[in-house]
Amino acid sequence: MTRYIAGRLARLVAILLFASILVFSAVYLAPGSPIAALSGGRPLSPEQVATLTAQYHLDDPMLSRYWSWLSGVLHGDFGRSLLSRESVASLVTDRVGTTLLLVAYASALIIVFGLMLGAVAALRGGVTDTVVVMGTGAMAAVPSFVAATVLVSVFAVRLHWFPVFGDGVGSGLGGRLWHLTLPAVALALAAMGVTARVTRTSVRQEQDNEFVQIARIRGLPGARILRRHVFRNALIPVTTAVGITVAGLIAGSVVVEQAFSLNGLGTLLVQSVTVHDFAVIQAVTLILVTAFVVVNTLTD
Repeated sequence: MTRYIAGRLARLVAILLFASILVFSAVYLAPGSPIAALSGGRPLSPEQVATLTAQYHLDDPMLSRYWSWLSGVLHGDFGRSLLSRESVASLVTDRVGTTLLLVAYASALIIVFGLMLGAVAALRGGVTDTVVVMGTGAMAAVPSFVAATVLVSVFAVRLHWFPVFGDGVGSGLGGRLWHLTLPAVALALAAMGVTARVTRTSVRQEQDNEFVQIARIRGLPGARILRRHVFRNALIPVTTAVGITVAGLIAGSVVVEQAFSLNGLGTLLVQSVTVHDFAVIQAVTLILVTAFVVVNTLTD
C-alpha cells in the first residue's frame, strides 16, 4: 500500500511538472507581445523597448526563463502582473475564495441531488424512472452558459428571487451563498444529470446481483439490504464519476464566472488573456490544472 501511494505521488509530481512546462511554453508561444501589453499599445523608442526587455528578462532563453519562473512558483512567488505591477500571488489570493466556494457549492448540489434522483429512479421504476431519465438527459445536454442565461432570465430578471451579478463579498456566508446559488446551479446542472444517470444504472445493477437476491431470500430487512449491500457497492463507480465531474467543474467555472460577473479565478484568467498579462495567465492556468490533477488523483 505504501509503495502504491508513493508511486501515485511520484506520478502526480511528474504530471504537474509536465503541465507547468506546457503552461509556460503555451503562453509564451501564443500570439501577442509582452512589450505591447506593457506599453498599452503605445509606440516605444528602442531604448524603452530595451529597458523593458532587460527588466522582465524577455531576451533570455526560454529554458532559463522557465527555470526562473518555476523556482519562484515553488517558493510561492508567481511574479508580478505586467499591467498592474501587483503581486500575482496577491491577485490570486483575493479571488480564489470565490472560485472555491462556487465549486464547493456546485459539488454539493451534484452529490445531493444527483445521488437522490438516481436512487429514486432505480428503486421506484415505472413512471418515476421514465421522468427522471428524460429530465436528467435534458440536464446533461444543457451547456453551462445556456443554463446561466435561462436562470438569470427566469429567477433573477422576472421573479427577482436572486441577484443577477456579483458574489456578495462582505455580506456573510449566507449572503454569499445566496448570490452564488444561480451560478452554482448553472455550473452543476449538466454534471447533476450525468451523476443521476450513473447512480441509477449502478443501483439497478447491484439490485440484480446474486448476493442481494440471497439476502432477500434470507429475510433480511429491505432497508438493511439497500444500505449495506446495494448502496455501498453502487457507490464505487459513482464516486469515480463524481470525482471526475468535480474536477471538471474547476475548468467550467471560467464560463460561469464570466456569465455572472463573479470576482473569481475564471474572470481573472479571461481578463488577463484579453490584455496579454502573461504572468497572471501562467499562474491561474497552473492553479486550475493542478487542482484538476490533484482531484483526479484523490479520486483514484
